[in-house]
Amino acid sequence: MKLKLGFSPCPNDTFIFDALLHGKVETEGLKFEVFMEDVEALNQKAFRNELDISKLSYHAFGYVANQYVLLDAGSALGNGCGPLLIGKKKLTPADIANASIAIPGKYTTAHLLFSLAYPQVRHKAFMVFSEIEPAILANQVDAGVIIHENRFTYPLKNLVKTIDLGDFWEQKTGLPIPLGGIAIKRSVPVEIQQKMNRVLRRSVAYAFQHPASSQSYVRTHAQEMETAVMAQHIQLYVNDYTLDLGEKGRKAVEILFETAYQYKMMPNYEKSLFLT
Repeated sequence: MKLKLGFSPCPNDTFIFDALLHGKVETEGLKFEVFMEDVEALNQKAFRNELDISKLSYHAFGYVANQYVLLDAGSALGNGCGPLLIGKKKLTPADIANASIAIPGKYTTAHLLFSLAYPQVRHKAFMVFSEIEPAILANQVDAGVIIHENRFTYPLKNLVKTIDLGDFWEQKTGLPIPLGGIAIKRSVPVEIQQKMNRVLRRSVAYAFQHPASSQSYVRTHAQEMETAVMAQHIQLYVNDYTLDLGEKGRKAVEILFETAYQYKMMPNYEKSLFLT
């Protein structure tokens, strides 16, 4: 069976999908047509029901949870890995309330976390994550929420952190922060959903056991990212939760959804979020 699979070119995604795409693990007959795009573009494809399986921001997943179900394998979820609010100077809460803030996509979890921390902000500019630092440096916005490898590079541009939104979440809940996960269409037969989860878990396990094996694939799609930054990126976003969400990971996702719904930042959902 051939499935339309979407994930981002970021090192954490290419790291975990390398083995299943390149014959390094048993795929149980599954084949894939790959769509590699920025996560916000993938979010939009899921809204249009275009992909069978996709990496999604957890924020976006809340809008399609009645059409997609979350796999246990493949999530980016952890501690100390949240989005950062940065700018040319550190901002006070009063500054932030009146500032123009660049956001890496309307349906990213970064936007959801920022909105939970600063619900009063109204001046937001939505853009691709890689455009945020240049926008700050060009004074097009006062500050921006950064994700991915920009967490490691912003000090090199003399930018400073105001808040780690992951820390905000962890202090509020005592739980790891759910950033993104891999979801599959509910219309896909259950046995195929379960097979995909097994195959992806196998691929993640292989990546952990043979970290050098995916290096060429990761580097091909990481553009001009330095090797050390690629390694930091993978280390930060790929962990035991990527292999299996487990009870704590599932609880973190549920609390994120409940909190977002409580503050009217996500629609309600009627079905179980998780693969059974």
